[in-house]
Amino acid sequence: MGRPVGRRLAQEPLEIADVAIDLLPAVGAGNGELEGGLEREPIDLGPLRGGGPLLGAGAERHPQRVSETVIAGVTTSRRSEIDWLYRGAGRFLPEQWERFRAGVPAADRDGDLLGAYARLMEDPDPAVRAQAANSWCAWEDALLSHEPGGTANAFRGRAPADKLALVRICAHYFAHHAWLEDGALLRDAGRLAGIPAVLIHGRLDLSSPLDTAWELARAWPEAELAVIDDSGHSGSDTMLARIRSALDTFARP
Repeated sequence: MGRPVGRRLAQEPLEIADVAIDLLPAVGAGNGELEGGLEREPIDLGPLRGGGPLLGAGAERHPQRVSETVIAGVTTSRRSEIDWLYRGAGRFLPEQWERFRAGVPAADRDGDLLGAYARLMEDPDPAVRAQAANSWCAWEDALLSHEPGGTANAFRGRAPADKLALVRICAHYFAHHAWLEDGALLRDAGRLAGIPAVLIHGRLDLSSPLDTAWELARAWPEAELAVIDDSGHSGSDTMLARIRSALDTFARP
């Protein structure tokens, strides 16, 4: 599995990134290395934001171990979703996206942007890693700040070590398309039959448009889709109330 998990893990964002990068391929690809930790009673998965693809992959491979779930901010890591987030959405924010594109070497700007960022985040020069993380976070902040209730520095306002860890994980994860066959989570959603779910998504989500949540709800027999009209990717009081309502429903005997 690679690097060990020590007692200081919760206090060391960069160590968390090391461990996450070791684990992500195993989780995304359904590697048997993780099987031993899954022998347990059915569990309630949720609520999750941003972890939807990993949750979906695990639930589809082990549906007997999931009792119900709540997912807020629905994504499946399809190529089209990742491409939208780091290229397509630039049509709304061309100046900010051009700066994001300029954050990688010129030879990579019309090719694999995410792979280029992933390589920069492994550069031995701390200054190179820091600059790449700042460029990435600036793009994420541009998207979130243009949504209702979005904040201007949700990413850039983090501590430097937190930014480095976050961007290293995200770039590595998305550059590998979550180690999932394209469209696999939607294709195999029938395996989730019998598992009740509430999928909660903001109608004004610029980072992850509503169509993915809509498609998953249609493919998942017991899923209820709750569209929050006043919410983007950052959520809102209305979204929070809907999450709590869904959890309360599942918590009742």
